[in-house]
Amino acid sequence: MSRCGLLLAAGRSARFGAKNKLLTPFRGQPLAAHVADAMAAVPLDHRLVVAADASVAELFDGFEVLTVNEPDAPQSASLKVGAHRALELGATRLLVALADMPLVDANLMGAVLECCTNDSPSATTDGHRAMPPACFPGGHFEALTKLSGDRGAASLLANLPPDRLVAAQPGMLADIDTQADLDQMSAHAD
Repeated sequence: MSRCGLLLAAGRSARFGAKNKLLTPFRGQPLAAHVADAMAAVPLDHRLVVAADASVAELFDGFEVLTVNEPDAPQSASLKVGAHRALELGATRLLVALADMPLVDANLMGAVLECCTNDSPSATTDGHRAMPPACFPGGHFEALTKLSGDRGAASLLANLPPDRLVAAQPGMLADIDTQADLDQMSAHAD
């Protein structure tokens, strides 16, 4: 089995303001560095990151950097690029995480990776819905290359059975979209 990790870090940060949210300090390092460190600790054969900003790409030491060739590309475009590369690498699992979810840790990613089967994806849940991090078996990579829009792979995760969902600790799946989100998360930091 060949296991590949994919971090999506090519977002525009439009709701965050003028600066790139992934480079904004959080708990002593850039926001995206937290998820990069977490994925680096997961036992994977390949690590990929889709990044549009060269400064963001530099945070992912040991990752193969991929780019999206369309301006203002939706999240599905990043998934397509990563899924194509996973196919080229002969991967049988693709663990997908978002760079703006700094509280996601290696243990959660590892549990999602282990929960994925040859026939079914797996994902985390906040108790209400399936969401990233998520893992897809090789047989689903082709479907990832055909996605469109900014909802990513939500349609592929919508009807997962309970035994393919990994419950996350409260707050762990929070993502940063605005400065207010970051301020609120920082206020509750350990």
